[in-house]
Amino acid sequence: MDLSRVKNRMLATVFTAFPSLAARWAKRLEQDMDRIPWAEPIKPLHLATLALVTTGGVHRCEDAPFDMKDPDGDPSFREVPVNTGREQLEITHDYYDHAHAREDINLVFPVDRLRTLDTHDAVGRVHPVAYSFMGHIDGRHLKTLRQKGARAVASRLREAGVDYALLVPA
Repeated sequence: MDLSRVKNRMLATVFTAFPSLAARWAKRLEQDMDRIPWAEPIKPLHLATLALVTTGGVHRCEDAPFDMKDPDGDPSFREVPVNTGREQLEITHDYYDHAHAREDINLVFPVDRLRTLDTHDAVGRVHPVAYSFMGHIDGRHLKTLRQKGARAVASRLREAGVDYALLVPA
């Protein structure tokens, strides 16, 4: 195991044990928050198509895992059909403790909760494909994430007629 991976796992452990440290560290990431546009909902949720996007590093076992060797993260994404069984899913992400997510994948990938909303007609329908990113992206990969990965997913969602995306951080 290389040194950067050990460091990443240590940070995840420390931030889990001391949430105030995690909050202080995260403040440096808030510099662009004022530029995020807000849009009022235009379609009632019970008529809308809802998609799931997670930064939990969730992927199907058969898919390539996210690259944990690069200290700046992996800006790529994985498509995960929402009907994929829990036993067919893995988490590849060194920046948070997976213990609770292993017990209940819905903490970072809430497909069961979305299916419940769909069953009760609280949403028009759930988009059949979820998108998963590895949440820790830094340095040179920020530009790649913004210009390639995020745009590719947004384009796919727009083409599929998705009205809203539920963004689930890990």
